[in-house]
Amino acid sequence: MASDDRQPARGGFFSAITSSMLNWGSAVQKSVNGILGYEGLEVINPEGSTEDAEEEAQRGRWKKEDRDSYWRMMHKYIGSDVTSMVTLPVIIFEPMTMLQKMAELMEYCHLLDLANECEDPYMRMVYASSWAVSVYFAYQRTWKPFNPILGETYEMTNHRGITFIAEQVSHHPPMSAGHAENEHFTYDVSSKLKTKYLGNSVDVYPVGRTRVTLKKDGVVLDLVPPPTKVNNLIFGRTWVDSPGEMIMTNLTTGDKVVLYFQPCGWFGAGRYEVDGFVYNASEEPKILMTGKWNESLSYQPCDMEGEPLPGTELKEVWRVAPVPENDKFQYTHFAHKINSFETAPRNLLGSDSRLRPDRYALEKGDMSKAGAEKSSLEERQRAEKRNRESLGQQFSPRWFDLTDDVTSTPWGDLEIYQFNGKYAARQAAAVDSVDPISDADVASLEFNPWQYADAQD
Repeated sequence: MASDDRQPARGGFFSAITSSMLNWGSAVQKSVNGILGYEGLEVINPEGSTEDAEEEAQRGRWKKEDRDSYWRMMHKYIGSDVTSMVTLPVIIFEPMTMLQKMAELMEYCHLLDLANECEDPYMRMVYASSWAVSVYFAYQRTWKPFNPILGETYEMTNHRGITFIAEQVSHHPPMSAGHAENEHFTYDVSSKLKTKYLGNSVDVYPVGRTRVTLKKDGVVLDLVPPPTKVNNLIFGRTWVDSPGEMIMTNLTTGDKVVLYFQPCGWFGAGRYEVDGFVYNASEEPKILMTGKWNESLSYQPCDMEGEPLPGTELKEVWRVAPVPENDKFQYTHFAHKINSFETAPRNLLGSDSRLRPDRYALEKGDMSKAGAEKSSLEERQRAEKRNRESLGQQFSPRWFDLTDDVTSTPWGDLEIYQFNGKYAARQAAAVDSVDPISDADVASLEFNPWQYADAQD
């Protein structure tokens, strides 16, 4: 939509806010007047404190000159999908890639172990859906992960018997595929994010298919997560919300869980709250679930009206583990573990995210080098594409194969990639190398996801 088409709506929107805020006092009114003209800004304090709203609107990681410059650059993209079309400054990044972020879902995977061993079909859904909710505490971080380079991978071992592999299988559109497995379950995901940039916020739609197979009974679970909204990207304190429904369906039996993530209201009202039910195949409620995605979840058997059964009590099923205090990037202990070589196999692939020079430089606090390395990698990726096109070739992932399946999601159709088993064969061939990767091993490795060794930037 052209900018002149937006002007009347924008003016009316902020005029309405200003009018409704008049009786809130001069400080709040001054804040609203100060932000007129910046579409998408929400004057909200998600932490629920009563500090001055103008101070709240100015908080953030940006220096004023950087913030204003970036706003001028990004204004033209309002209403667009900015998943891969915009080069972003490293100041807003965390030293982790999207592939590593996918692996964070494995922190509380013991809940899937419990689901696999559970004889009660409804409690099985309680455990499995609690696992799906558990990652949102980590996902509330306000730093952006690096977009993976085409062919980039991430491997994780040494965590609850899991082998995890993820690969960037497409660049336009950006798509990742992942596979995890232990003795209790397999996890498979094809992921393609769709975004809508709104000025000072961005809506993120998870166009993906997530399947979990519980090995004991062969039960297959399908997960549809809610969308996410990142607020105050440029102006104010950045914060994340995921309002909407999460639906997990047992494709084998027809049972399902529907959990509603409450949207954050003014001054934080309702933020973090999750409520819903486990239903049988006839859509009759069997177990109610309630809690906060940043704290814990509990469950209780219920009647046909969704009311707790007499003689039962609310029981906790999941609680967030302790986290480091004052961590620079808001990392959990597990996030630090993911970023370390503690969870890497000794025969680590050269395409692994940990080896990215831009990520590593940012982790060490060298912003200038991180930015230069990021630009170099992106140009090298463009050189790869030119080389492929000149040869009439297409990129082929190593560890996942594109299938003929196309699945529908609430936000668009998705091509499905399938784990091809080659990675498992590679790991089996390296069974003698069971010791963790050493510093000497790391020093000898260079980040190398490239299809053509001679394609230079």
